[in-house]
Parts: sequence; C-alpha cells; structure tokens
Amino acid sequence: MCDALQLPIIDLFSPDRFSTANSIRQTLVLGAKKYPLLCIQFVTLSKCNEICFQTHEVFEQACVDHGFFYLVNHGVDEGLIKKVFEQSSIFFSLPIEDKMMLAKKNHRGYTALYAEKLDTTSLSSKGDPKESFYIGPLSDNLNQWPLEEDLPSWRVTMETYHQKVLSAATKLLSLIALSLKLEEDFFEKVGALNEPLAFIRLLRYPGDLDTSSEEICGASAHSDYGTVTLLMTDGVPGLQVCREKSAQPLVWEDVASVSGAFIVNIGDMMERWTNCLFRSTLHRVLRPRQERYSVAFLTNPNKDCIVECLESCCSESCPPRFPPIKSLDYLEERTRLAYGL
Repeated sequence: MCDALQLPIIDLFSPDRFSTANSIRQTLVLGAKKYPLLCIQFVTLSKCNEICFQTHEVFEQACVDHGFFYLVNHGVDEGLIKKVFEQSSIFFSLPIEDKMMLAKKNHRGYTALYAEKLDTTSLSSKGDPKESFYIGPLSDNLNQWPLEEDLPSWRVTMETYHQKVLSAATKLLSLIALSLKLEEDFFEKVGALNEPLAFIRLLRYPGDLDTSSEEICGASAHSDYGTVTLLMTDGVPGLQVCREKSAQPLVWEDVASVSGAFIVNIGDMMERWTNCLFRSTLHRVLRPRQERYSVAFLTNPNKDCIVECLESCCSESCPPRFPPIKSLDYLEERTRLAYGL
C-alpha cells in the first residue's frame, strides 16, 4: 500500500471568505511532494478531532498539482449522510431483477456490475466491478425511483441529500470564483448554476468477487467530467490519485477518508475553464477486500452553458488549450465512451 496523502482542509463557512478562497487557490495550484494539512481560521474541530492542523505556508514550487481537498463545516447533517448510506445499502441488497427494473435511462437509474468502464484507454473488454445508481436534477421529472411501498424512505432521503449538497457545492463554487480573482457570482452569471446538471451517484463495490489477478480496480482510472465532485465514503479505503497523468509509469497515492468531511476534486470542465491552472486529476478506486459504499455528488454546468477559457487564465505565451464547448456535448461524449456506445 502506498503512503496516504495529507490533504488540506477547507472550512466552507469560515467568516473570512477571501482567506478561504486564497487557500483554495493555493491548494489547487501550488504543490509539494506531500501537502501539509491546512490551517484555516474557525475550522470546526468537532467532526475531525484527530486531524492535526498546521499553519499553511506559501509553497516555493508553483505547479499544477492534484487539486483534491477535504471540505468540512459544509452544512450537510451527519444524520442525513448516515441515512443515505443506509438507504443505498438497502437498494443494492435487492435481487438483481428488481434493480434492473430501474435500469439506467436518460442518465438516471441503475447500472449493474461491469456495465461501465471508466478507463476508456484500457484494452480490457470488461467493465468495472461495481454497481451504481444515478439521481439527476430534481426538477426535470426524469429520475427513476423505487416503489414507495418497497423503500418508503428512499426518495425523500435522496431528494433532501441532493438539495443539501447542491447548496454546499454552490457555495464552494463561489469561493472558487473568488480564488480565480472573479466575481463571487461568476458561475451564476455565465449560466452554469441555472438548473445545473447535478447528479448523486450511489456506488457499491462488492469486494467478494472471484476475479482474475489482473483486475485490481473497482473503478478504473478516470477524471470526473464536470466542475467539482463532492465525495463521501463509508471509510473503507481504496481511493487513489495520480498527480502526474502524463508520467510513465503512473504513480498512485492513497487518499484517506475523514469522518464527516467531503473529499472534493476538480473536474474536466473546471480544468478547461482555467486552462489547466486547476487540474482535473486522474483517480481510481482499488478493488476492496470488503464491501465498500460511497456517494459521489457530481456538479456539472447547465446543459447549454458554454465552457471556454477564462481571460485571466490565458495569455500570448499561454493560449487556450481547449476550444469552447457546450456542457451537454462534453458530458454526452464522455458518457458514450464510458459505456462503449
């Protein structure tokens, strides 16, 4: 097992929003071989009392690094998080024929083991050994729900979680805007937060499959597609990041979970907006030895939002690396590749 990274901790509700925004920028842009844990004023210690906070110093080496951090004091109640994991476990324990009644369509619903292969460069024809369930925007009536008589608390739990985490993600994006020296409501003004394509993704890794020795991943290497992802896990290890995705061989580092904290990472469209200033990092989940559950909240811009390089992130010597693209076009292409369509 490789050494675990020590990620900075960001307090979403710190009164000093500009200081927090600068901390996010330093976290996502400035790197070192190992991150020190970040000291933010007014960090809530009650939910992470085993974490040692050290004073953050400006790193001498400025480089594009992995862009992962922990988010605490985010406003999502621990009781709600526990209930989401309980309801997720109940659903995934249903017979496969019952789950397949809610098979994925319109990017919502159930995907079975091996249905998706996140590493589209892999030569293997086999998908990833995990199952998942997608819940999209609540306003478009496209979501699929288990029957209330079968799972009476399921829908209301997931809808409440979607609303709470979307609120946290929106606040986080305003801090990211400040960290980019933009107006706090930048992402609202460009339409990204006008009915954003925000998805809950419930995940189960069985951990007891009789698989070949070459199958080491529960979720193969990939980057996320959108702006930011807020991940909650059940504490079972497995998440790894590779900070230099162009290096050979790839070097993987473990990311530990912190009770009550979201693990946040930057997605592809934020990387495109910032011209690679903020890095969408390659990550994977190792095939666990025991059953593992996680809940990812994938924040994507509105389907018609145009993602193009920010003026502050390009120059004559550093021109835009990506052409402008409509959010939905990018998401659909990445999804098509992942499912081999």
